[in-house]
Amino acid sequence: MTASPRTSAWSLSIGDLTQAAVFAALIAALGLPGTINIGSSGVPITFQTLGVILAGAVLGPKKGTLAVAIFMVLAIAGLPILSGGRSGLTALASPTAGYFVGWLPAVIVIGVLTAAMLAVGDRPRYRVLWGIGINALGGMFVIYLFGVLGLILRTDLTVWAAITSNGPFLIGDVIKVVVAALVAAQIHRGRPGLIEPLRPSRRSGADS
Repeated sequence: MTASPRTSAWSLSIGDLTQAAVFAALIAALGLPGTINIGSSGVPITFQTLGVILAGAVLGPKKGTLAVAIFMVLAIAGLPILSGGRSGLTALASPTAGYFVGWLPAVIVIGVLTAAMLAVGDRPRYRVLWGIGINALGGMFVIYLFGVLGLILRTDLTVWAAITSNGPFLIGDVIKVVVAALVAAQIHRGRPGLIEPLRPSRRSGADS
């Protein structure tokens, strides 16, 4: 017999699209308090990175990436939904454009690693300490990496000066990754199945 057709791992249901849209709106809402600029680099403090981290930690690589992509597309289209009432075009034209660009790879890293974490053990379970590490990798290291590259390309800062310009944001960002992990743990405990665990594919011996 021929193998039965399988649904694509990246297919989306109406429920998936709704969840992604809700998180895109959450990211926009987290921009309402505005921004705080510290230091000579002009890198803004914003709560919206918390929304990006939560999108990956709660929705995973598929829906989380879609949520951030929806938000970024709307921002680049001209909607003033970034912190401080900025649009995506304004952000991309600024020296700190790399931080905005870094949101997409950040949510992908967090989503993929969170889905892989849920595959560990006999049953899916969100592990807070692992989650903190995953959130820090994607929500801090990846975003900082893109942000530093942007600063180097668009300003006269040296590599070291661009790296150290992130210093004032470390404590706040650590708080964000911890809060996101604690929130994600509670959500996954109350509503399991939001993220499909990412397990290595196993090829069957033969199609029948």
